Amino acid sequence: MPSDPSPGSSPHRGLSEAQALGARLPALLVAAEQVANTVAQGVHGRRRAGMGDSFWQYRAALPGEPAQRIDWRQSARSSRAYVREMEWEAAQTVCLWPDLSPSMRWRSGRHLPTKQERAELLLLALAALALRGGEHVRLTVGGAGARAERVSGRHALQQLGDQLLHAGGRNPGERNQAGSLPDPALELPRRARVVLIGDLLSPIMEIEALFVRLSAMPVSCHVLQVLDPAELDLPYQGRIRFEGLEGEAPILVQRAEDLREAYRAALRRHQDALAGLCRGAGFGLTLHLTCQPPQDALLGLHQALSAPRAASASVSRPTAADAR
Repeated sequence: MPSDPSPGSSPHRGLSEAQALGARLPALLVAAEQVANTVAQGVHGRRRAGMGDSFWQYRAALPGEPAQRIDWRQSARSSRAYVREMEWEAAQTVCLWPDLSPSMRWRSGRHLPTKQERAELLLLALAALALRGGEHVRLTVGGAGARAERVSGRHALQQLGDQLLHAGGRNPGERNQAGSLPDPALELPRRARVVLIGDLLSPIMEIEALFVRLSAMPVSCHVLQVLDPAELDLPYQGRIRFEGLEGEAPILVQRAEDLREAYRAALRRHQDALAGLCRGAGFGLTLHLTCQPPQDALLGLHQALSAPRAASASVSRPTAADAR
């Protein structure tokens, strides 16, 4: 795809990029909190009764209900006895995997964020919602045997942001060690909620091998595919030079419009295959375009993670018209 020039690999440039990453973190955290605040109104991650300290709801007392469970103050306001139910406090671990490969550092126009910038924003906003719900969050990056520290508590989002930008800023201009898909041998805690965030444009056979591995584990999974609108529609006209970001040879096309229909057909086949793999594995799938509001993707993702495992395997895909 046409792209901005890739960063060089000189020591001076590497230092300046590291400094830029550090300077970007506060603004990124603020933006993530703002997106999370918008979505947090009226939603909650674990709406069910159980052992805990947080109030959930009142319900009518049942015959034989122990007297110590009745809320006498609330019951005095009506002719019925009511029980004060608390919300379930069994925290889960939410494992977030971001695609940090160079192909995510692309955008079709300067008015849009790069795919990586949008993925980082959504990851941290989702983490903010999970942390507010009392969940533990873990950034899952690296190869086999790699395990990121689980974070929770007051400063957890700051820690997670530090981990994310450090992982994304390694070896600027080079292919990230983890590649564009998680390592199939990556260790995950039992009963974790796993979220994969990336462009998911890897070969279908590689994605299938990963999904087979994940579906055999006692975890639930949701896939958030982040694409630039130009990747969905290929809107280019005339003579275009396409340059790869991961070592691919450049391609010079005399009439880009002549490739549009074939490109769209190939992308549809890929998207249909990806959706089929997700349905077969019981994973949820959402496609988000960088031209769309991040709140839309976050709300759908948060609701999917809050639903029971069997109900969370849904597929949501915008069309080319949504990119315009």
